[in-house]
Amino acid sequence: MKKIYTYLSYVGALPFVFCAICFIENIHILPLFGHTDMVLSAYSLVISSFMAGSHWGQHLNLSNKWAIYLPFISIISAIFLWISFIGFSFEVLLFVFAVSFLILLLIDKALFQDGLISREYFRTRCFLTMIVISSLIVSGFYA
Repeated sequence: MKKIYTYLSYVGALPFVFCAICFIENIHILPLFGHTDMVLSAYSLVISSFMAGSHWGQHLNLSNKWAIYLPFISIISAIFLWISFIGFSFEVLLFVFAVSFLILLLIDKALFQDGLISREYFRTRCFLTMIVISSLIVSGFYA
């Protein structure tokens, strides 16, 4: 049986896919939630900040170089994403989020290569990052 994080991760990717489908279907307002672009932007901010925050949590159990780098990377990422959310247009913001998810994956790749995260977790991250970035690209194309 797979670990619970795998299932929760896939569930967490569903809003990205859902918003992309909404844009394809020309649905720009979601009942109870508001404008699709704001829903996607806010959710992307939450998840990208959460992913950066997971690196903060990982540093607490380390005593190597990552114990120094991860908290700084985490907080700088979260602040930059928040400023981007406030200041950039939707199209630019989607690009920023796509790049941030890619950078966070590259950090996880380095953690995997250093034996700090499992192969299973890293595979899950790779696949989900592909889904999320693809959804952001589709959303930007159809928005």
